[in-house]
Amino acid sequence: MKIQTGYLYHIKDEFFKIVNDDNLMTNHEREKKRPTYFTIKDNNILWFIPLSCKVEKYRKIVDNKMKKYKRCNTILIREILGKDSVILLQNAFPTLEKYIDHAHLLENGKPAKVVESLKEEILQNFEYLLKLKSRGVDLFFTDIDKIKKQMLEELETSNK
Repeated sequence: MKIQTGYLYHIKDEFFKIVNDDNLMTNHEREKKRPTYFTIKDNNILWFIPLSCKVEKYRKIVDNKMKKYKRCNTILIREILGKDSVILLQNAFPTLEKYIDHAHLLENGKPAKVVESLKEEILQNFEYLLKLKSRGVDLFFTDIDKIKKQMLEELETSNK
């Protein structure tokens, strides 16, 4: 499978068992693979950003952040595949290609991707959050450094 930035994927349960981080969003909801993830390919590491359909729940959070900070880079509400979706940058985490279960497919069987302008907006916000983290302001819910280290160690071990 060719993994590309801006496409949507689902992750294997195995990843959650190996990483064992309570701050990761759960993988199942009502017997369906959830959530769908926006993916950023960064060399051998993939960054997964969860998408949610719980727009009203997150709209309240975004509104509160806008009132308090005048901006919200951690949660975006945008149209994806014809309906409003929540892009949870704050819940992003690194993983490896081997943990991808499958691509999210459109009705025509083709892999789903976001429009180019939204892809660029997500990438800009994600890079901004990483820069903040490098300066000591960590807005991610998971310990992305720990997970990335674990993934890189696993990759190094498998390449020996």
